[in-house]
Amino acid sequence: MSDALFLLAGLAVLTFSADRFVEGAAGVSTLLNVPIVVVGAVVIGFGTSAPELLVSALASIDGRQDIAIGNIVGSNMANLTLVAGAAAAFATLPITLRIWQREIRLMLFAVGLLALVSFDLRIQNFEAVGLLVAAVVCIGLITWWAIEDRRAGRDDLSDEVASYVQDLTMRRAWTLTGLGLLGTLGGAQMLVTGAAGLATTLGVPEAVIGLTIVAVGTSLPELVTAVAAARRNERDLIVGNVVGSNIFNSLPVAGIAGLLDTTPLDGQLSLSLGLMIGVCILFAIFARRGFQIERTEGLVLLGAFVAATVLTF
Repeated sequence: MSDALFLLAGLAVLTFSADRFVEGAAGVSTLLNVPIVVVGAVVIGFGTSAPELLVSALASIDGRQDIAIGNIVGSNMANLTLVAGAAAAFATLPITLRIWQREIRLMLFAVGLLALVSFDLRIQNFEAVGLLVAAVVCIGLITWWAIEDRRAGRDDLSDEVASYVQDLTMRRAWTLTGLGLLGTLGGAQMLVTGAAGLATTLGVPEAVIGLTIVAVGTSLPELVTAVAAARRNERDLIVGNVVGSNIFNSLPVAGIAGLLDTTPLDGQLSLSLGLMIGVCILFAIFARRGFQIERTEGLVLLGAFVAATVLTF
């Protein structure tokens, strides 16, 4: 029971602190006159993946690579099924041709590359470096696309950035950044420790806990934000955010985890890697058909989340 409480406490601290960290980092960047496209596409984009990054990095440092990679794979599935599915269940999610041609295709590449280097159940150092190089290229592309959109008057980032930096002074922004980072680190360590203990108590592989409880926990900020945005009829950025999160998870987060630990992975992850690819293809099919994800399709995605969870156990 103490392991479960420790895990839940870690989730709570992690979720709250990560949001404060993103708010502070976006505020500092904006107040330092960093271009808004960089703040929106990189600072906020990377910041919303901070829970996955820190949990996976700390798990790798602790020699718990199954939790690290399980968290990444599980989060990728949760983002597209639980998060996007729940949001679509409230309201149809629009998908522009630009998002389909750029971000969704880039996500398919990123997830496919992660699966390719992981199917032998080990991420070698050179493969981790390859993921990080791909991450740099993808971040460059995302930033370039944001610049082009802004020049063309298609600015989707200003409102998102503004929502993070309202009424922030430099002192408050730095305070939020520092305390948010410390809280995120502490929450991530609590989560990893509690997850490892819970796996031992329940007698299940750490990969299973990483793929389910930890992955859903690190996806909670995206879930809360997406459902709230859908209910407020602010749906334009939901798909872009979950797709962007999967790109960051699959490349820089997995790359860092792979550099920190090359321990062989549990065989359970083979099935989950296949499920991850299947979920991404299903999401892409729904996105391409009619360029929107309707309520029925959202319910199918939620069903896919339940099915993937059952198959994991």
